[in-house]
Amino acid sequence: MRAQSSAIQGSEIAVTTPGADGPADHRSGTLQAALGVTAFSLTFPATAWGLEGFGPWSLVAVRSALAAVVAGGCLLALRVPVPARRHRAGLAVVAAGVVLGFPLLTTLALRTSTTAHAAVVVGLLPLTTALFSALRTGARPSRLFWGAALAGAAAVIAFTVQQSGGALTSADAYLFGALLICAAGYTEGGRLARVMPGWQVIGWALVLCLPLSLPGALVALSYEPARLSAHSVTGLLWVAVGSQFLGLVVWYRGMAAIGIPKASQLQLAQPLLTLVWSVLLLGERLTPAAPLTAAAVLVCIALTQRARG
Repeated sequence: MRAQSSAIQGSEIAVTTPGADGPADHRSGTLQAALGVTAFSLTFPATAWGLEGFGPWSLVAVRSALAAVVAGGCLLALRVPVPARRHRAGLAVVAAGVVLGFPLLTTLALRTSTTAHAAVVVGLLPLTTALFSALRTGARPSRLFWGAALAGAAAVIAFTVQQSGGALTSADAYLFGALLICAAGYTEGGRLARVMPGWQVIGWALVLCLPLSLPGALVALSYEPARLSAHSVTGLLWVAVGSQFLGLVVWYRGMAAIGIPKASQLQLAQPLLTLVWSVLLLGERLTPAAPLTAAAVLVCIALTQRARG
């Protein structure tokens, strides 16, 4: 029995330690994190579409409620037990950061800001998430990692500010707040994904917000009547199911597999992907600086993924 207990404990350690598995698991984790980034890159264009038919408060409340219904249905169908009490504070941080705070603040910002300008948030998000991770989990990336992360963030900031004409807008306060609260939610969610499946992390966070989001959606829709169209419905469905649930499922799985700092740096590509979608879906113009910035960011991503520590 003692030997069996030791084997079980060793198995738990292997599960909860990121990067402890082989190269195949690392590649799988990187792919899942990259899929999450791709899903997130469509969030701002989809939000812009959603705002064509919904007010900002109703869009955020309805997307959260809809995602919670989908997630809750999955949890109920699979009879997933309620998380242990020690995990509930962390789930509350995830809920406040990625279910309510980030969607609300960025949606309010997108009323007056272009998607190009709003992309500065996700340009800074990888570095901020790495900082939160260092403070929360004790992670200590190498100097090469920090140097590449800072260089990538600087390249993205320069590009997105140039895209917006170099002018700061009234939406910047919303964007800065969204940056901080989302980084906290990502960090806590990545930590929890080491001890429970990533889809359960975001699933329970969504369900935790349902007592607020459902009545909030009813109240918001009474003040901001919806004008349904192909764009508004498509945008709502994507931010609710694609960004709010499925994207976060693969994102947290990837973070658990390769570690929060390395996964966060894959998001350096997100603003550039967002700008591509903005051109294709919203008709925004892309400057000639985009290919150069893309190349610089890809180099930085490669360095962060190779850096140890």
